[in-house]
Amino acid sequence: MTNALTVSGLTKTYQDFVLDQVSFSVPSGSIVGLIGENGAGKSTTIHAALGLIQKEAGQVSVLGREGLDGETREEIGVVFDGSNYPEILSPRKLNRVMKNIYRSWDETAYFRLLKQFSLPPEKRIKQFSKGMKMKLAISVALSHHSRLLILDEATSGLDPVIRDDILDMLLDFVQEEDHSILVSSHITSDLEKIADYIVFIHEGKVVFSRPKDELVEQYGIIKCGAAQFDALDKTDMIVYRKMDCEWQVLVADREKMQKKYPKAMVVPATIDEIMLLYVKGEK
Repeated sequence: MTNALTVSGLTKTYQDFVLDQVSFSVPSGSIVGLIGENGAGKSTTIHAALGLIQKEAGQVSVLGREGLDGETREEIGVVFDGSNYPEILSPRKLNRVMKNIYRSWDETAYFRLLKQFSLPPEKRIKQFSKGMKMKLAISVALSHHSRLLILDEATSGLDPVIRDDILDMLLDFVQEEDHSILVSSHITSDLEKIADYIVFIHEGKVVFSRPKDELVEQYGIIKCGAAQFDALDKTDMIVYRKMDCEWQVLVADREKMQKKYPKAMVVPATIDEIMLLYVKGEK
Protein backbone atom coordinates (compact mmCIF):
# COMPACT_ATOMS: atom_id res chain seq x y z
CA MET A 1 0.00 0.00 0.00
CA THR A 2 1.39 3.42 -0.93
CA ASN A 3 1.13 6.42 1.38
CA ALA A 4 -0.29 9.81 0.48
CA LEU A 5 1.65 11.32 3.40
CA THR A 6 4.57 9.94 5.39
CA VAL A 7 5.90 11.84 8.41
CA SER A 8 9.09 10.46 9.94
CA GLY A 9 10.90 11.77 13.02
CA LEU A 10 9.36 15.25 12.86
CA THR A 11 10.89 17.44 15.58
CA LYS A 12 10.31 21.07 16.57
CA THR A 13 11.36 22.75 19.83
CA TYR A 14 9.71 25.75 21.44
CA GLN A 15 10.48 27.31 24.82
CA ASP A 16 7.67 25.41 26.55
CA PHE A 17 6.89 22.58 24.11
CA VAL A 18 8.69 19.92 22.07
CA LEU A 19 7.30 18.06 19.08
CA ASP A 20 9.34 14.91 19.64
CA GLN A 21 10.16 12.51 16.79
CA VAL A 22 6.60 12.35 15.46
CA SER A 23 6.09 9.60 12.88
CA PHE A 24 2.95 8.32 11.15
CA SER A 25 1.53 7.81 7.67
CA VAL A 26 -1.68 8.40 5.72
CA PRO A 27 -2.25 5.41 3.42
CA SER A 28 -3.67 6.26 -0.01
CA GLY A 29 -7.46 6.06 -0.11
CA SER A 30 -7.85 6.40 3.65
CA ILE A 31 -8.95 8.92 6.29
CA VAL A 32 -6.55 9.32 9.21
CA GLY A 33 -7.75 11.06 12.36
CA LEU A 34 -5.18 12.97 14.40
CA ILE A 35 -6.34 13.22 18.02
CA GLY A 36 -5.01 14.69 21.24
CA GLU A 37 -5.94 17.27 23.85
CA ASN A 38 -5.45 21.00 23.21
CA GLY A 39 -1.74 21.77 23.11
CA ALA A 40 -0.75 18.16 22.38
CA GLY A 41 0.96 19.08 19.10
CA LYS A 42 -1.66 18.36 16.42
CA SER A 43 -1.51 21.79 14.74
CA THR A 44 2.28 22.01 15.12
CA THR A 45 2.58 18.64 13.38
CA ILE A 46 0.37 19.76 10.49
CA HIS A 47 2.14 23.13 10.12
CA ALA A 48 5.56 21.47 10.15
CA ALA A 49 4.46 18.81 7.63
CA LEU A 50 3.19 21.56 5.30
CA GLY A 51 6.40 23.58 5.64
CA LEU A 52 4.56 26.48 7.30
CA ILE A 53 7.01 26.33 10.22
CA GLN A 54 10.62 25.19 10.02
CA LYS A 55 11.28 21.74 11.46
CA GLU A 56 14.52 20.88 13.21
CA ALA A 57 14.58 17.25 12.14
CA GLY A 58 12.55 14.69 10.28
CA GLN A 59 11.37 13.87 6.79
CA VAL A 60 8.03 14.47 5.08
CA SER A 61 6.95 12.71 1.91
CA VAL A 62 3.78 13.92 0.18
CA LEU A 63 2.16 11.94 -2.64
CA GLY A 64 5.39 10.03 -3.17
CA ARG A 65 7.58 13.14 -3.36
CA GLU A 66 10.09 14.53 -0.89
CA GLY A 67 9.46 18.18 -0.14
CA LEU A 68 6.66 20.46 -1.30
CA ASP A 69 7.24 21.72 -4.82
CA GLY A 70 4.66 23.67 -6.82
CA GLU A 71 3.17 20.57 -8.41
CA THR A 72 2.70 18.89 -5.02
CA ARG A 73 1.08 21.97 -3.46
CA GLU A 74 -1.46 21.96 -6.30
CA GLU A 75 -2.58 18.51 -5.17
CA ILE A 76 -3.03 19.35 -1.48
CA GLY A 77 -6.20 20.97 -0.17
CA VAL A 78 -5.74 22.60 3.25
CA VAL A 79 -8.49 23.77 5.60
CA PHE A 80 -7.74 25.44 8.92
CA ASP A 81 -10.10 26.28 11.77
CA GLY A 82 -11.41 29.85 11.45
CA SER A 83 -11.48 32.10 8.40
CA ASN A 84 -9.31 30.80 5.57
CA TYR A 85 -9.73 33.71 3.12
CA PRO A 86 -9.95 37.54 3.06
CA GLU A 87 -13.39 38.35 4.46
CA ILE A 88 -13.93 41.35 2.19
CA LEU A 89 -14.20 38.99 -0.80
CA SER A 90 -17.30 37.22 -2.02
CA PRO A 91 -17.10 33.59 -3.23
CA ARG A 92 -17.33 34.87 -6.82
CA LYS A 93 -14.37 37.22 -6.33
CA LEU A 94 -12.50 34.47 -4.51
CA ASN A 95 -12.90 32.36 -7.65
CA ARG A 96 -10.91 34.95 -9.63
CA VAL A 97 -8.13 34.89 -7.03
CA MET A 98 -7.96 31.10 -7.04
CA LYS A 99 -7.77 30.97 -10.84
CA ASN A 100 -4.48 32.89 -10.56
CA ILE A 101 -3.13 30.65 -7.78
CA TYR A 102 -3.94 27.15 -9.05
CA ARG A 103 -3.20 26.01 -12.57
CA SER A 104 -5.62 23.14 -11.99
CA TRP A 105 -8.44 25.38 -10.72
CA ASP A 106 -11.82 24.01 -11.81
CA GLU A 107 -14.28 26.90 -11.95
CA THR A 108 -17.20 24.67 -12.92
CA ALA A 109 -16.62 22.34 -9.96
CA TYR A 110 -16.28 25.32 -7.61
CA PHE A 111 -19.62 26.90 -8.54
CA ARG A 112 -21.30 23.50 -8.47
CA LEU A 113 -20.09 23.05 -4.88
CA LEU A 114 -21.27 26.56 -3.92
CA LYS A 115 -24.72 25.63 -5.18
CA GLN A 116 -24.64 22.22 -3.48
CA PHE A 117 -23.83 23.84 -0.12
CA SER A 118 -26.24 26.76 -0.58
CA LEU A 119 -23.45 29.35 -0.44
CA PRO A 120 -24.44 32.72 -2.01
CA PRO A 121 -21.78 33.69 -4.60
CA GLU A 122 -22.22 37.46 -4.20
CA LYS A 123 -22.33 37.69 -0.41
CA ARG A 124 -19.15 38.82 1.37
CA ILE A 125 -17.40 36.11 3.36
CA LYS A 126 -17.50 38.27 6.51
CA GLN A 127 -21.30 37.88 6.47
CA PHE A 128 -21.03 34.06 6.47
CA SER A 129 -21.60 31.95 9.56
CA LYS A 130 -18.73 29.76 10.78
CA GLY A 131 -20.32 26.72 9.16
CA MET A 132 -20.66 28.52 5.82
CA LYS A 133 -17.01 29.63 5.97
CA MET A 134 -15.94 26.06 6.60
CA LYS A 135 -18.03 24.76 3.69
CA LEU A 136 -16.50 27.46 1.47
CA ALA A 137 -12.97 26.45 2.53
CA ILE A 138 -13.69 22.81 1.76
CA SER A 139 -15.27 23.80 -1.58
CA VAL A 140 -12.04 25.59 -2.50
CA ALA A 141 -9.94 22.61 -1.37
CA LEU A 142 -11.99 20.30 -3.60
CA SER A 143 -11.91 22.60 -6.65
CA HIS A 144 -8.27 22.27 -7.69
CA HIS A 145 -8.28 18.49 -8.05
CA SER A 146 -6.66 17.81 -4.68
CA ARG A 147 -5.56 14.26 -3.97
CA LEU A 148 -4.76 14.91 -0.31
CA LEU A 149 -6.95 16.95 2.04
CA ILE A 150 -5.48 18.19 5.32
CA LEU A 151 -7.98 19.63 7.80
CA ASP A 152 -6.97 21.12 11.16
CA GLU A 153 -9.93 21.27 13.59
CA ALA A 154 -12.21 21.98 10.64
CA THR A 155 -15.37 20.91 12.50
CA SER A 156 -14.58 22.75 15.74
CA GLY A 157 -17.42 24.94 16.99
CA LEU A 158 -19.89 23.81 14.33
CA ASP A 159 -23.37 22.53 15.10
CA PRO A 160 -24.01 18.77 14.69
CA VAL A 161 -25.97 19.15 11.42
CA ILE A 162 -23.20 21.14 9.68
CA ARG A 163 -20.57 18.75 11.08
CA ASP A 164 -22.48 15.80 9.67
CA ASP A 165 -22.67 17.50 6.23
CA ILE A 166 -18.91 18.01 6.25
CA LEU A 167 -18.24 14.42 7.33
CA ASP A 168 -20.39 13.20 4.41
CA MET A 169 -18.34 15.40 2.05
CA LEU A 170 -15.12 13.84 3.33
CA LEU A 171 -16.47 10.31 2.91
CA ASP A 172 -17.51 11.15 -0.67
CA PHE A 173 -14.03 12.53 -1.40
CA VAL A 174 -12.23 9.30 -0.47
CA GLN A 175 -14.47 7.14 -2.64
CA GLU A 176 -11.79 7.67 -5.29
CA GLU A 177 -8.89 5.44 -4.31
CA ASP A 178 -6.16 8.01 -4.93
CA HIS A 179 -7.82 10.51 -2.57
CA SER A 180 -6.72 10.67 1.08
CA ILE A 181 -7.44 12.79 4.15
CA LEU A 182 -5.63 13.79 7.32
CA VAL A 183 -8.04 15.42 9.76
CA SER A 184 -7.17 16.64 13.24
CA SER A 185 -10.02 17.00 15.70
CA HIS A 186 -10.75 16.92 19.39
CA ILE A 187 -14.30 15.76 18.54
CA THR A 188 -13.47 12.06 18.60
CA SER A 189 -17.06 10.99 17.87
CA ASP A 190 -16.66 12.55 14.40
CA LEU A 191 -13.56 10.47 13.78
CA GLU A 192 -15.29 7.30 14.98
CA LYS A 193 -17.74 7.83 12.09
CA ILE A 194 -15.27 8.39 9.27
CA ALA A 195 -11.64 7.53 10.14
CA ASP A 196 -9.84 4.40 8.99
CA TYR A 197 -6.86 5.04 11.29
CA ILE A 198 -6.31 7.00 14.48
CA VAL A 199 -3.02 8.70 15.41
CA PHE A 200 -2.94 9.86 19.04
CA ILE A 201 -0.49 12.61 20.02
CA HIS A 202 0.12 13.48 23.68
CA GLU A 203 2.65 16.04 24.92
CA GLY A 204 4.32 16.18 21.52
CA LYS A 205 4.76 12.43 21.10
CA VAL A 206 2.82 9.79 19.17
CA VAL A 207 1.25 7.46 21.74
CA PHE A 208 -0.21 5.11 19.14
CA SER A 209 -1.16 4.85 15.48
CA ARG A 210 -3.80 2.14 14.99
CA PRO A 211 -6.69 1.12 12.72
CA LYS A 212 -9.88 2.70 14.09
CA ASP A 213 -11.80 -0.59 13.93
CA GLU A 214 -9.16 -2.28 16.10
CA LEU A 215 -9.56 0.39 18.77
CA VAL A 216 -13.36 0.42 18.75
CA GLU A 217 -14.02 -3.30 18.30
CA GLN A 218 -11.21 -4.85 20.34
CA TYR A 219 -10.22 -2.43 23.10
CA GLY A 220 -12.20 -2.46 26.33
CA ILE A 221 -12.33 -1.13 29.89
CA ILE A 222 -12.41 -3.37 32.94
CA LYS A 223 -14.42 -1.69 35.70
CA CYS A 224 -13.78 -3.25 39.08
CA GLY A 225 -13.30 -2.77 42.81
CA ALA A 226 -10.01 -2.65 44.67
CA ALA A 227 -9.82 -6.37 45.50
CA GLN A 228 -10.52 -7.39 41.89
CA PHE A 229 -8.03 -4.81 40.61
CA ASP A 230 -5.30 -6.27 42.82
CA ALA A 231 -6.02 -9.72 41.39
CA LEU A 232 -5.62 -8.61 37.75
CA ASP A 233 -2.53 -9.65 35.80
CA LYS A 234 -0.60 -6.40 35.39
CA THR A 235 0.64 -7.51 31.93
CA ASP A 236 -2.99 -7.32 30.71
CA MET A 237 -3.17 -3.60 31.52
CA ILE A 238 -2.37 -0.84 29.04
CA VAL A 239 -3.18 1.96 31.51
CA TYR A 240 -5.36 2.18 34.61
CA ARG A 241 -7.08 4.89 36.60
CA LYS A 242 -8.55 5.09 40.11
CA MET A 243 -12.00 6.67 40.13
CA ASP A 244 -14.18 7.49 43.16
CA CYS A 245 -15.84 4.08 43.49
CA GLU A 246 -13.94 1.87 41.04
CA TRP A 247 -10.82 1.19 39.06
CA GLN A 248 -10.87 1.53 35.26
CA VAL A 249 -8.36 -0.55 33.32
CA LEU A 250 -7.78 -0.21 29.57
CA VAL A 251 -7.18 -3.54 27.83
CA ALA A 252 -6.37 -4.38 24.21
CA ASP A 253 -8.57 -7.48 23.79
CA ARG A 254 -12.02 -7.11 25.34
CA GLU A 255 -13.28 -10.63 24.57
CA LYS A 256 -10.13 -12.32 25.84
CA MET A 257 -10.30 -10.35 29.10
CA GLN A 258 -13.97 -11.23 29.60
CA LYS A 259 -13.08 -14.93 29.34
CA LYS A 260 -10.06 -14.55 31.60
CA TYR A 261 -11.97 -12.54 34.21
CA PRO A 262 -15.57 -13.79 33.97
CA LYS A 263 -16.69 -11.96 37.12
CA ALA A 264 -15.35 -8.60 35.93
CA MET A 265 -17.34 -6.02 34.00
CA VAL A 266 -15.55 -5.48 30.67
CA VAL A 267 -17.19 -2.78 28.53
CA PRO A 268 -16.41 -1.38 25.05
CA ALA A 269 -14.18 1.70 24.97
CA THR A 270 -14.85 4.78 22.84
CA ILE A 271 -11.91 6.65 21.31
CA ASP A 272 -12.66 9.46 23.77
CA GLU A 273 -12.37 7.07 26.73
CA ILE A 274 -9.18 5.53 25.34
CA MET A 275 -7.61 8.98 24.96
CA LEU A 276 -8.75 10.05 28.44
CA LEU A 277 -7.32 6.95 30.10
CA TYR A 278 -3.99 7.38 28.32
CA VAL A 279 -3.79 11.04 29.40
CA LYS A 280 -5.06 10.69 32.98
CA GLY A 281 -4.18 7.07 33.77
CA GLU A 282 -1.06 5.34 34.99
CA LYS A 283 0.98 2.58 33.36
